[in-house]
Amino acid sequence: MKFSRCGSRLVLLLALLTPACVYADYSHPLDIDVNNTELGSKVGQASMESLLWLVAWGDSGTAAAAKDGGIKVIRHMDQHTFYILGGLFYKNTTIVYGD
Repeated sequence: MKFSRCGSRLVLLLALLTPACVYADYSHPLDIDVNNTELGSKVGQASMESLLWLVAWGDSGTAAAAKDGGIKVIRHMDQHTFYILGGLFYKNTTIVYGD
């Protein structure tokens, strides 16, 4: 009984100290020169998802996102990531801007 109490406290401590272990929902640019970014007139998105670390589906590639928006010239890209319980459910979306 003493070990399980200590083990549960350790798991709780690790969950609290590990950033975004339980839930994360964030976006960030996929560009190093954001000061000179022109977004363009079109936007396209492409996503992939996975469940239980066992199965994955979708295409979050740049080409799929550009095709979704009818974009021929890519000017900027962002990435949006969402996951629950360290990846129990995971979704990654590539967002492209251009003309």
